[in-house]
Amino acid sequence: MIRSFVGIRIDPEMLQRISEVQSQLQQKLRGVRWVRKENLHLTLKFLGDTPEEKVGPLVDALEPVLSAIAPFRIIGRGIGVFPDIRRARILWAGLEGDDLARLVMEVERAVEPFGFEKEKRDFKPHLTIGRWRRFDGRSDLIKQEIERLKNYEFGDSRVGEVTLFQSILRSEGAVYSPLKVMGLGDRLQGNVA
Repeated sequence: MIRSFVGIRIDPEMLQRISEVQSQLQQKLRGVRWVRKENLHLTLKFLGDTPEEKVGPLVDALEPVLSAIAPFRIIGRGIGVFPDIRRARILWAGLEGDDLARLVMEVERAVEPFGFEKEKRDFKPHLTIGRWRRFDGRSDLIKQEIERLKNYEFGDSRVGEVTLFQSILRSEGAVYSPLKVMGLGDRLQGNVA
């Protein structure tokens, strides 16, 4: 068994701007374990424990679906928390992109026959930038930072491929290793909406 997910890598320029905001927030927010820049990604579908023999068939199911979707751009904007401001566990940077919902829906549809249930929660595109080990209850400070950064733009990122990742959990944090990188349609022509 391997632990896996379907995700998107983010352009280095956007990652750098997010990293700069993380540095600012480190000075203000306590008890947060910050996600390393190289681990920042957009999860489209968390698969969890996946039998190794399913990896090839999963790729075979995903590739035609992905080739039917043209490359597009996403924008990073603002920060927020999950599940809510009083019980913050996850600190995130928001993402916007018209084609993201369709991409997630198509990925869900492609992996469902392999026993991966549809996500029950609404898709909220984001990059997890930090996790509280133990939230100190300082929701006023978080609210202030969310308000300060609500319109802050991290830039944009081209979505031209989707990756099936293996997630290896280690004491120093997760390591994400690509199992298969799959291009979106029209990738060779460079058509970007």
